[in-house]
Order: sequence, then structure tokens, then C-alpha cells
Amino acid sequence: MKKIGAGFIFLVVICAALSTSALAKQPYSSYWFPEQLLQWSPASDPDAAFNRSTIPLQDRFVGAGVNSHATKAPKVMALSAMNPGTSGVPSQGSDKFGANTFTYWQYVDQLVYWGGSAGEGIIVPPSADTIDAAHKNGVPILGTVFFPPAVYGGKYEWVKEMLEQKSDGSFPAADKLIQVAEYYGFDGWFINQETEGGTPADAQQMKAFLSYLESHQTASLHTVWYDSMTKEGSISWQNALNDKNAMFLQDNGKQISDSMFLNFWWKDLGSSAEKAKSLGRSPFALYAGIDVEAKGYDTKVNWNLLFPEGKPAVTSLGIYRPDWAFNSAESMEDFFIRENKFWVGPNGNPGNTASNQTWKGIANDVVEASPVNKLPFITSFNTGSGQKYYVHGKQVRDKGWNNRSLQDILPTWRWIADSKGTPLTPVLDWSDAYYGGSSLKVSGVLSHDNATHLKLYKTDLKIEASTKLSVTYKTQNKPSLKVGLAFADQPDQFVFLNVKDKTSPGWTTETLNLTPYKGKRIVALSLYFDTRDTISDYAIHIGQLAIQNANDSIQPLPAVSELKATSSDFRNGIYGDARLQWNPLDQQVKQYEIYRVLPDGNEVLMGATPNHVFYVPEMRRIDKEAVTVLKVVAVNGRYGQGQASSVKISWPAYPKPTADFKAGRTLVAPGESVNFTDLSTEVTEGWSWTFDGGSPAVSTTKNPVVMFNQEGVYSVTLTATNSSGQDTMSKKALITVSKEAGSVKNLALGKSVTADQACGDKEGAPNAVDGKVTDNSKWCALGNLPHWLQVDLGAEHPISAFVIKHAESGGEWSGFNTSDYTIQVSSDGTNWTDAVKVQGNTAAETTEAIALVKARYVKLIITKPSQGADTAARIYEFEVKGL
Repeated sequence: MKKIGAGFIFLVVICAALSTSALAKQPYSSYWFPEQLLQWSPASDPDAAFNRSTIPLQDRFVGAGVNSHATKAPKVMALSAMNPGTSGVPSQGSDKFGANTFTYWQYVDQLVYWGGSAGEGIIVPPSADTIDAAHKNGVPILGTVFFPPAVYGGKYEWVKEMLEQKSDGSFPAADKLIQVAEYYGFDGWFINQETEGGTPADAQQMKAFLSYLESHQTASLHTVWYDSMTKEGSISWQNALNDKNAMFLQDNGKQISDSMFLNFWWKDLGSSAEKAKSLGRSPFALYAGIDVEAKGYDTKVNWNLLFPEGKPAVTSLGIYRPDWAFNSAESMEDFFIRENKFWVGPNGNPGNTASNQTWKGIANDVVEASPVNKLPFITSFNTGSGQKYYVHGKQVRDKGWNNRSLQDILPTWRWIADSKGTPLTPVLDWSDAYYGGSSLKVSGVLSHDNATHLKLYKTDLKIEASTKLSVTYKTQNKPSLKVGLAFADQPDQFVFLNVKDKTSPGWTTETLNLTPYKGKRIVALSLYFDTRDTISDYAIHIGQLAIQNANDSIQPLPAVSELKATSSDFRNGIYGDARLQWNPLDQQVKQYEIYRVLPDGNEVLMGATPNHVFYVPEMRRIDKEAVTVLKVVAVNGRYGQGQASSVKISWPAYPKPTADFKAGRTLVAPGESVNFTDLSTEVTEGWSWTFDGGSPAVSTTKNPVVMFNQEGVYSVTLTATNSSGQDTMSKKALITVSKEAGSVKNLALGKSVTADQACGDKEGAPNAVDGKVTDNSKWCALGNLPHWLQVDLGAEHPISAFVIKHAESGGEWSGFNTSDYTIQVSSDGTNWTDAVKVQGNTAAETTEAIALVKARYVKLIITKPSQGADTAARIYEFEVKGL
């Protein structure tokens, strides 16, 4: 989501972003180039255990749909970028509330974890939390193998490396793809070969590779081929299944891949369907692609070619980049609104998609599926992210988080709110929760005239003798609530069970006996709201719905064993993280919760995982504590917490500060002021400044403002202190006071510039000095590091500062902002001196003021172009400030 004078003395400025996390131990999702894949093994990858899914693919059913227009035969494949980049994806979620927590699994039959780039890696397995969420909902999830076009940095050697075959007929890369899928626990691969340079022999080799993959992987793994490469080896999108690409799906009666994603520009699907049938394959193994990345539900689609009115669907549907809903949203609330319209249509009702709008929602044509087919069924309406975290109604975390592994099964129908008047409004709400980060909020004006029947879940649950239903709610009003059940013998009729209509403080749980309905099968679960008196501000949070057998034996969970911190890392003596592992319990565990015990004895949730390894994100030391205790608690399928195990993390000796600072400007006119910013380490407790020629001449303020009245060159000194000691930094001849300061300008604008390379003709070095960041006016460079950009100012000039506008300044993802770089200056273009060195930058725009220096040439050297592993540099503007 969004989105310089006299007395010139050179000074080196070193800037380190103090907010940078202790990344040495943060595990990230995998991504590889072919050579790296071939060398990979779980034993050699320290992050591998964190990237495993622990949730098997659940069964789900389709049954009757709520939309008479929708049909069951066509399937839906979503190619979705679930994270902003290929690299830098935390294995188990993060401390950010805003995340693409996709929730419309009921309309998706396969999800492809879209990713890969020439600058990061082209083989991308799904992140563990995404696998867990998909599997809970019964949706297979596939990784991506993406050979990019040459214009995006694609190299045909990568294709050749993947297709290498041993003398025994095996394909080592295919064997590795199978190993990765089985170890991480996902369901196959989407193969997209779009790199130019192939031959007919290469196409035959690709077919052999796919055939080998198909025959050697287990039946649970799937291979999807993208309509790009033809039998001639060239890249030519057919937008159809025909003689040029059919051999990648089926050849001489042999299945080569499980399905094919047809490129977006189709104008006839009937011929593709007939071709599939002639090969002995179902037309629904073809996914007619639509590209919604740019416009989402405003994308123009000729739906009638795919879903002809009054006739069966022609093929299945493939959706490229439905993550548009997240990427285009201004907030999480906006994201959920956009996603609802995308999948359900403008009416917001999957049972009524009739509209004069072209986009009627996927629910208009595809029957929803449900994994709610076995007991116990318990949902706390947890979306997989939150602004806080609650356990049994108690807040145990006060800051944002996301982890899709924790997402609950959310309502099948969003939303069917039937009423004779204006219905109440249901919404998934993050302001309060019973367990997790969200709940179901229903609000509005409630009276008998607008009694609202909110249908929530499609189910297939058999009621046993001991089956009970419970509902947990919170409201300032009387609940005015009933729970509705529809049974298989009369699926259109609901039985309503009364919830006691009394006002209760806090969360209230009421349990309802289902014994009278023993032997029946519940096919729908709903809530009914009604009252005799009008309630103008009715609002209720539903924190949990549960259907379970009371007689099922659920033993309290014991403490985990062999809990230990396998590694930890400390930064500046006051930040620390840790990797934990423990032996998984034999009993059924929903998740393990990890708590930090604070010095006052209170506990705060650090996170949760269904896995038996966990990365504790960077913690800030509280006061000068010597030891931090971390606890791990197992939680069973009924949200019952077990006994706790604990481990201690010992902090290093409390450090003395390291002094550092920067000046907002270093070239000023007489009588002007300079803002000084303290960059000393956070343990600093006191500041002592001295300013030659400044007013004041001394200061104990953390970030002082100082006026300089007389022309000259002046030094600045800072001493940072705390109870453990002190440190001093002096910057000689830092401030130049000159009457010429008002003439400072961007010396680089429009000047001659060269670079190591460019991503393309339209992304060359001149874009970095053209004075604008709009219309994708950037310098971009791919390939081996470091990247460099050199500006010839035309003559020697006094230089006082540098301004860099990184990727985010041009509207790109913040993860593409340059992290590490050096700026050098030279008078002759041969002998260079460092002027600025930055490590750990995250900002969209950076300004580095330096002591005045004369130079003609300026060089920007980029050693880490992004926040992750993407090696592409993206600089929208490089300004050199001076006289």
C-alpha cells in the first residue's frame, strides 16, 4: 500500500540508519538463480526450517452455490504477488499491520505465488505463512520459475542451466524443484519461460524437462505451463492452445504438464477448448488469463467469451495479479473494500451480483468452495494481521503484526445480509478481538422492521450426540442475537437458536445444545439480529463461533521440551533478536505463542507460529536489564493454552555511547542558523556541544539550532555521555559561512553523466540529472555490483551537499530504496576521495551535507541497491549542491 567560499577542507561523512534491524538472524523466504538452486539443501540453509509449512492441504467441498448464475465446472487460478518483493520477505510475518492478507480463498482453486526478477532470483517458492493460509482453506499453492524477457534482465544461460540433463536421463534442476516443494510443503510449480534465444531443440528439451518433472513428482504436486515458448523455441504468446504450444501440455498421448495458463490477449476460446478435447484433456485444464495488475475491477474483459450467457463455461479462469487490491489501497480498510468488490462485485453480495457494471465479481461465475467440513470448527475471525493481539479477550500485544499462518477460516459469504429494511452492516474489524487481531463487527440501526439475517458459512458438519455450538460476543447493548442453522434435508430453511438477551460487560460466551438435531448435517451457519425496540447505535463484536463435540477428549498441552535459543544478535548493546527452536508436541497443536517477560513481570506476545522454530524480532532492552526471559506456550485446536517453557537471553554489558551528528546545512550566509541532529547511539543520556563561531557557543540540547554571524570556517564538537562512559566526535571545518551561500544550486542538473549500465534505452544515466521524478524518469542498472553513476560538472566547483531521490520518490515500492552507497569526488576524474558513505538507508530521499570541497567529478557508487537482495539500482535524481 501506499503509495559554498574559502578554506575548503574535505570531510568524510558516515551515516548509519539507527533504525536498521539486527538482520543477521532474520530468516527470509527463499529465492534462487538456477546455480543456487542446484547447490541448495535444507542442511546448508540456516533459514530452511523457518520456511516450512506445517499445515497439510485440507479437504474442501463445493456443494450448492448461492448465486444461480455461477457454475462449478470452471476453476480459478490466481497469480498473486503476496509480498512487495521477491527478496526480503520475512519467513513468519512481521511487525507490520499492513500486509496482503488475502482472504477470498473460496473462489480460488490454485494460487500461484508470483515472484522472481533478474536482480533477485528467478525461482521462488511460496513463503511459509502463505502456504499455511492456503492449505487451511484447501487451496493448493505453487511456486514460480520465471525466466524474464531480456529487456528485464533475462539471461538465456539460466534456461540452459535449468535444462541440463545428465547421462542417466535425469534433470538435476527438476529433482531440486521436487525436493524444495516436498520439504517446504507446497504443491508444485508454475513455469514461465519468456527469455528470448531458444531453438527447436531447446523447446524439445523443455518438453522433456516438464515430462520428467511430471513423472517424478508425487501425485499431489502440480506443474503449470505458461503460454509463451513455442515448439520452435521462440517466445510468441499464442493466447490459445494450438499446434505451436500444445506439446507443453500433452504430447503423443502423454501428459506433459497438469495445466496451461493462456496469455491475456485471447479473442476466441472455443478453439482452445476443442484442441484440449482433441488431446484427451479437459478444457478446464486451460486457464484463460486476464491481466488485472493495473486496473483491478476496472479491467475490461470480454466475459462472454469465457462465460457465455446461458451456456457452459468454455475454459477455466486465470487471474494475473489480483494483489492489485492491496497495492492500490490507501489503508487496510480500503484494501478489504477493494478486494470485496473484486471478488464479489459492486453489490457486495455474492448471492446477488446482477449489475449494470461490466465487472460483476468472480462470484458471478464461480461457485464458492468451503473447507468447513469437520469438527471442531472454530473461528475467531482472525484476518492474519492486526493492530494489536488478544488472547481470550485480553490484550497481549499493543503494536501491529501480520502472519498469514494465523489466519482463521473467514466467512464464506461476504456479505449476505438479508432484511426487509436497511440491513445491519457487517465488517471484519481490527479495533477489538477475542483471539488474534480482529473480530466480526455488525452495526447500524436495529429494529424489528430491519431484522437482519447474516448468512456466514457454507458447511458440511454432522451433529453428534455431544455436539455443541458456542458464540462469544461483546456489546454495550443487549445482544438481540440468534444463531441460525440450515440442514441438508432443508437447505433453504434456517432454525434459529436464541442467545440470552441480557446486557453483560466484556466478552460473553454462550453455549447452545445441538442434541435435538443429532444426526443432521449443518450446511449453513448464520446470525440473526432482531429487537422489539429500536436501537439507534446497535453494535456487536462477534469474537468467536465454535461447533465442537463436548465429549471429544482434549488433554491439556504440556510444556515443550528442548527449548533453546540457537542464535542471537545484539546491536548497540540495547537491541537483540533470537532464533528459538523446540521439540514439537505429539498432541494436536494449533500454534505456539512466544511471550517476552518484562522486568515488571507482565508478558507481551512476540508472535506465534504453527512451526517449532521461531524468530523473535529485534527487542529493545528495557532500562538496563541483564536478562530477558522468553516463554513458549502451545495452544490446542480449541484455543486452550498449555504449560509454558522458558529460555533466557543474556544481554551484553551496558555500553557507553558512540557520538555522531550531522548538520542540516554546511554552507550558510552570515546570520543564518544551522540545525544539528544528534546521531549518537540511543544509550546516550547527555550531550555537550561546542560550536566555533556559533551562537550559542555551547549547548546541552540534543538537537540544537545554532546561528553563525561572521564569515569563516568553523568546527563542531559533540561529547555524548551516559553512566557507562563518554565519547567525543569533532568535525573540523564543518561549517562555512559566506555571503555567497544564497547562490547554492544543483550543479549536476543537465550535466554530462555516465554509468556502468542501464536497464534500457529509456532508463539511462541522463534521467538521474534531468530534474524530475515523474514519468519513470530514473536511471536503472542491472547486473553485477557495484553500480556507479558519474557526473561531470564541467568545471571545478565548491560542493556542500548531495541529494538522492531513491525508488520510492518515483512511486516505486520502498523496498527498492537504495540501502548502501558511497559518494566520491575528484578534480581530475582519476583520483577519487570518499565524501559520503551511507549504510542501511531506508528513506525515499536523502540529503547529505558535507564540509565544503572543490571537485569537478562526482561519482555515486551503489553497493546494496535495495532493502533486500534485488541488485537493480533505481535512482530518480542525483543532485550536487554547491556554488
